[in-house]
Amino acid sequence: MELRGGIFRIVQPQDILWVVLFGVLAAFGPDQNPYMVTFLCALGLFQILEPKLPLSSLPGTILAYTIKLVLCYLLIGQTDGIISRYYFVLVLPAISAATKMGMFGTIVTSAIAFGAYLSFWLRLPSDLYIEDKSELVSRGVIMFLSGLLAHQLAEATRVESRKYQDAAQRLAEANQNLQEAEAAVRRSDRLAALGQLSAGLAHELRNPLGTIKTSAEMLLKNVPADNAVAREMAGFISSEVDRTNSLVTRFLDFARPLAVRLEKTDLTQVIDQAVSDVEKHQPPFDVTIYKNYSPEIPPFFLDGELMERVMYNLVLNAAQASPPSGSITVKTRQIDGMVEIAVIDRGSGIQPKLLENIFNPFYTTKAGGVGLGLAIVSKIVDEHGGSISVESEPGEGSVFRVYLPFRESLKEE
Repeated sequence: MELRGGIFRIVQPQDILWVVLFGVLAAFGPDQNPYMVTFLCALGLFQILEPKLPLSSLPGTILAYTIKLVLCYLLIGQTDGIISRYYFVLVLPAISAATKMGMFGTIVTSAIAFGAYLSFWLRLPSDLYIEDKSELVSRGVIMFLSGLLAHQLAEATRVESRKYQDAAQRLAEANQNLQEAEAAVRRSDRLAALGQLSAGLAHELRNPLGTIKTSAEMLLKNVPADNAVAREMAGFISSEVDRTNSLVTRFLDFARPLAVRLEKTDLTQVIDQAVSDVEKHQPPFDVTIYKNYSPEIPPFFLDGELMERVMYNLVLNAAQASPPSGSITVKTRQIDGMVEIAVIDRGSGIQPKLLENIFNPFYTTKAGGVGLGLAIVSKIVDEHGGSISVESEPGEGSVFRVYLPFRESLKEE
């Protein structure tokens, strides 16, 4: 079956039709002679092979046209020249060129084909009769009409093909947008369910954590000073309770509804503060942070405190992913009614299979991570009516893009 499929890809139905037509001309055509049969078979063979050869470019089209024109000229020359009954084969190069060239190229190639045919007139010992000249004019008109008609049909096909390509491209874009929307809905559903779970779990944990903390502090006060092991264990209990309580607080921050307070805010100041906080991180990061702010973005309505949190998380993640002496770039620009903030690092990148999950809560690739940072970032951006995306190549780095609606007044809500 595979061999049969390969054969049908090479031999097309029209190829068989060409063989039949040229075979009939060779077998039953007028003016039979060996040269005529040779040139006719060569012309038929090239007509079959042309679509399968790399001749779609302009030089290839000119080469194919020239080969056909030479074979047609030789065939007519071997069959009585100007009065040859095979004059009609000259429409083949004219039609082939017309399907690939513009109107000017079609006229030129048709004229060249007709001129080649008229050249046989120069080989006659005497002039033609007036009725023969009328026949020549008719044959020339037929060649031009064939070329123009082929060009018109090919151009109509190209127009329809472009329409189908545009429709396919729009369909692909719509499908991509649909997939992104479905992914956003799935992420929102997961966020809602996990948010409810986190809220309930956090509230249930708060009371026993408070009891454990108080018990540890009372134990520490009542343990003799010389019992170093017991005092150390009590200290561990207290510090681990603090760490767990901090984690519970983050759960609650993620679970509780955000109260977004929109105020006209200078975005550059928000980003500068977040970058400054990252630069003060202990231990410090060995990275250089570059700022590339668009001067065309005036203050607009957003929650500066929440957005500072977004930028702090993104820049902190970029710093953690960057190699020693690495660099991070924070860029802003205004595009299509949105403000884009891009955080670019040259770090280890993210594996493609992980990209869809990185904004999910509790999903992390860090050894000591909880997996709430990017989930909270995504939630804040969503509450602003914006979106967040990531582009990453393993070993090349990552680009996180935040898109915020550009609101110069609250009436645009």
